[in-house]
Amino acid sequence: MGEGQQRFQLGTVGALGLSVISSVSIVICNKALISTLGFTFATTLTSWHLLVTFCSLHVALWMKFFEHKPFDSRAVMGFGILNGISIGLLNLSLGFNSVGFYQMTKLAIIPCTVLLETLFFSKQFSKKVRFSLTILLLGVGIATVTDLQLNLMGSILSVLAILTTCVAQIMTNTIQKKFKVSSTQLLYQSCPYQALILFVVGPFLDALLTNQNVFSFKYTPQVLAFIVLSCLISVSVNFSTFLVIGKTSPVTYQVLGHLKTCLVLAFGYVLLHDPFSWRNILGILIAVVGMGLYSYFCTRDTQPKATEASTQFSQTNESESDPLINAEKGTHVSSEVSPQKPPVWNSDKDLHA
Repeated sequence: MGEGQQRFQLGTVGALGLSVISSVSIVICNKALISTLGFTFATTLTSWHLLVTFCSLHVALWMKFFEHKPFDSRAVMGFGILNGISIGLLNLSLGFNSVGFYQMTKLAIIPCTVLLETLFFSKQFSKKVRFSLTILLLGVGIATVTDLQLNLMGSILSVLAILTTCVAQIMTNTIQKKFKVSSTQLLYQSCPYQALILFVVGPFLDALLTNQNVFSFKYTPQVLAFIVLSCLISVSVNFSTFLVIGKTSPVTYQVLGHLKTCLVLAFGYVLLHDPFSWRNILGILIAVVGMGLYSYFCTRDTQPKATEASTQFSQTNESESDPLINAEKGTHVSSEVSPQKPPVWNSDKDLHA
C-alpha cells in the first residue's frame, strides 16, 4: 500500500470518527435543549448553526487555514438553496407524520440514493453491497420504527424530503470532484445560502409546527448556554458531513448516519435512562452486522481499484521528478512553481465506512 493511499485512508477514518462523535454529541445536546428546556424551534436553530459555521470558517480563512477558491456561482447558489430546502422538508415531514413514518423516510434515503446514482451516474453496486445495505436497513427499522400512520400531506412532504436530500448529498460529492474543491471550500461558499433560506423560513416553519413564536420564547441563561454549545458543536458536524461525503460517497454517509442512530439510542438508555426494549437491542445488533458487512464488501470490492490508482499516482510522481524523463519529453520543470495534479483516486469509492 502506497504512502499516499495510507494517508488517504487515515484521513477518511478521521473524518468518519469526527462525524460520529460530533453528531452524537449534538443530538444529546439538542435533546436536552428541546425535551428538557422546551426550546422546540429546530429549523431556526439549524439556521443559527449554519451562521456560526460560516463565521467560524471566515475566521479560519482569515487565519489562512484554508484557501478560498471561487467557482461556478450558480452551482454554489443552487446547491446551498437545495440543502436548505431539504432540511426544511425533513423538519416538515417530522411535523406532519408519526415518528415511525419519519424513520421510514430516513431509511428510504439509502435505496433512493443507490437508484439515482445507478440511473444518472452509472455507478455499480455489487449484490453483496446491496445485501449488506438491506441487512442494515432491516436492523435500523426494527430498532426505530414503532408506528406507521399515513396521511396524504405527510407522504408528499416525505417524498420531497427524500428526493431533495438524496440530490443534495450526491451534489456534495460530485461538486467537490468536478470543480476540485475541498469540503471546507464548498461548505464556506454554500453556507450563506443555506443559512439565509433557513433564517427566513425558520420562524414561520417552527410556528407552524409548534404553535409558538421563537422571538417570544423565554431565553434563560441555561437555554442560552445550550444554544451556544449546540452551535459550536454544529461547526464540527457540518464540516465532517461535507468531508465524509467528499472522501467516500453519499451512501456511505447515510450508513454512517444509521450508526449514529444506534449510538444515540444506546447513549439515551445509558445516560438519559430512555426506555429500551429487546426489540431495540435486536435491531441495533442486526444493524451493526449490516454495517460490518457493508464496510467489508466495499473495502474488498474497491481494493484492486485503489491499488491500481496508487500505482498510477506513483508512476506519475516518478516521471515528474525524473529530470531525464522530462528532458526527453522536452519539458522544463521550474524550481519555483510546479503544476500540482490531483491524486488519481477512483470516484466509485463506496468504502472505508
